[in-house]
Amino acid sequence: MSDLGTRLQRTECILEISRELTTTVALGPLLAKIVDTAAELTDCEEASILLRDVRTGELRFRTATGQGAEQLADIPVPIEGSIAGAVLTSREPMVIYDAQADPRHFGGVGQQVGTETRSLVAVPLQIKDQCIGVLEVLNKREDASFSSEDVDMLMTLAAQAAVAIENARLVGSLRKAYQRLGELDKLKSDFISIASHELRTPLSLILLYAAVLRDDLDEAAGAQLDAVLRAATRLKHIIETMLNLRYLETGQMDLTPVRFDLAAEVRAACDDYDALAETGGVMLRADLPTDALYVYADQEKVRVVLGNLLSNAVKFTPAGGWVRISLCERPDEVEISVVDTGLGIPKADLRRIFDRFYQVEDHMTRQQGGMGLGLSIVRGLVELHGGAVCAESVPGRGSRFIVRLPLRTAASDVAPSKMSPFLA
Repeated sequence: MSDLGTRLQRTECILEISRELTTTVALGPLLAKIVDTAAELTDCEEASILLRDVRTGELRFRTATGQGAEQLADIPVPIEGSIAGAVLTSREPMVIYDAQADPRHFGGVGQQVGTETRSLVAVPLQIKDQCIGVLEVLNKREDASFSSEDVDMLMTLAAQAAVAIENARLVGSLRKAYQRLGELDKLKSDFISIASHELRTPLSLILLYAAVLRDDLDEAAGAQLDAVLRAATRLKHIIETMLNLRYLETGQMDLTPVRFDLAAEVRAACDDYDALAETGGVMLRADLPTDALYVYADQEKVRVVLGNLLSNAVKFTPAGGWVRISLCERPDEVEISVVDTGLGIPKADLRRIFDRFYQVEDHMTRQQGGMGLGLSIVRGLVELHGGAVCAESVPGRGSRFIVRLPLRTAASDVAPSKMSPFLA
């Protein structure tokens, strides 16, 4: 084949390997492809890649052609006093025509794998100002000499290979990080589930005996027992919140739809939070239609949604403020609106307030209690019904939370329950 034909063939090979390198993210196959191509392009007996170990500072063989590739992985190559180390340090290619006569030749490698290095070319694997390793080819076939074109081809291949190797490393690190996050998330979910179930039984006994004892105590002791009951009830609410989150995350929460008057349910929710609002000096009112507003939904879960929205609104509204909840019926949906004159939410936090465990205030200095789960559960339950929830706010002036639930008239209209996408 003519010199021109050889150059064209090599160029086509470089273009082909370039396409393959950009689509391969698994590091092992990627390195194997690089050394095979390097040996083929330069017509050499063997090729290898050494990458710098960031922990030890040594160079280590990551892959090679030939039968001794597996043995090479156990052989560290020092940066000082080796040809590969000199290339790594200088970031310049080196052509060695007589490796045995070069004092920098690391002979221990050949002795362990049973090969003799007669000549070699080593080029740096470099990304911008960082050199991550060295690409080597050994022993030109038929005892020919390495040409400048061999070096140029290897430098071109090394430039593409370095980028591909770094990309593969990054993808591998991301996969490990995601895997670790998944493991941690599962541990967290398992802990929530186990802890919640283990706490429910003793808490139920505490509430039962406290309620029985309350009837037999005098006023002074009864007031103290009331404090115990309030604390136990609060703990029960926290446990139920944790369990709701767990069921939403695992897709184990089912809907049990019934036909009920949503307006009446809102009035009941307001009655439940009237005392809390009055204690905090907050006026709680409801703007509701005079007629019943029937919906077909899971009544218990809608009750949880209303409770969490009202609890948040009352809790974050200072004395002298007000909270208003209203209903509005539309052609195919009903809108629940909860407006308050509370602290408000910064614009940067609005998109995250429905995330699990997220709270606008710093967790070390915040004045209000809570776990940051209420709004995430609200969104999960609303989306489980096929609805949507959003928030509007002006810091220092208050917030408005809007829940839209589809109007349905029969059980067949309710979509099958599934895990909410935001909790996936």
